[in-house]
Amino acid sequence: MAEHATFQDPRLAELDGFTVTIDAARQRADVTLDYPPYNVVSMLARDQLRLVFEALDEDASVRIIVVAGKGEHFSSGGNIKGFLEASPEHVSHLAWNIAAPTRCSKPVIAANRGYCFGVGFELSLACDFRIATETTRYALPEQKLGQIPGSGGSARLQKMVGVTRTKNIVMRSKRITGQEAYDWGIASEIVADADLEKAVDALVEELIGFSPLAQRTAKKLLNDTDDALLSTAIELEGHCYSRLRTSEDFREGVLAFHEKRAPTFVGR
Repeated sequence: MAEHATFQDPRLAELDGFTVTIDAARQRADVTLDYPPYNVVSMLARDQLRLVFEALDEDASVRIIVVAGKGEHFSSGGNIKGFLEASPEHVSHLAWNIAAPTRCSKPVIAANRGYCFGVGFELSLACDFRIATETTRYALPEQKLGQIPGSGGSARLQKMVGVTRTKNIVMRSKRITGQEAYDWGIASEIVADADLEKAVDALVEELIGFSPLAQRTAKKLLNDTDDALLSTAIELEGHCYSRLRTSEDFREGVLAFHEKRAPTFVGR
């Protein structure tokens, strides 16, 4: 049964507009944006989300993290007025905070339905998997405010879909559908709106079946080599492969394969 998480850090004593629950039996943590009706993300919430991901990364009971929005929408974006109230120094940390899911060594799934705008889109782009529905609308609307995306949105998007599509989304504040996002390689899956939670549950169960050590290694390798030369990426892949060769999980995986049984991975 999932229980509300408690954190030692006093800065997380009262979460601003989101909740965190942990289901130790399912090795799962859920970070749920909860600021009705559109789950606006405050400046404080950005700081707290970074701290939460860092804490969950250290929690041995958690294997997979899911980020979702309560209700009909993931998030309509940030607290617009908060940008004028925040100092330039504070604003300069926004991208670092929202990149916390990427830095987290564990798989992170974004469950996107309804509006997924601004920082909501950027937070999702920082996750490893994005599951969209037919109601999902992604957008980076900052041009309408005389601004640009400031939490990694345009940079991550350009890596995924190229400069032409990114210019179309960023410079026109253009909304794209969940289906377009899937067709372009932004979303990992597209499902019926009513099936979103079921699809997330299935992905969580699938990921838990793999070696946590191999998953951590794969995530870090892919992140580190995303903009590396091919020769560098292949060299790093070889070093990671060699290191996993000596792991208990690899030995267990090979034995289980030959014995025609499900492996029991321990993360070492």
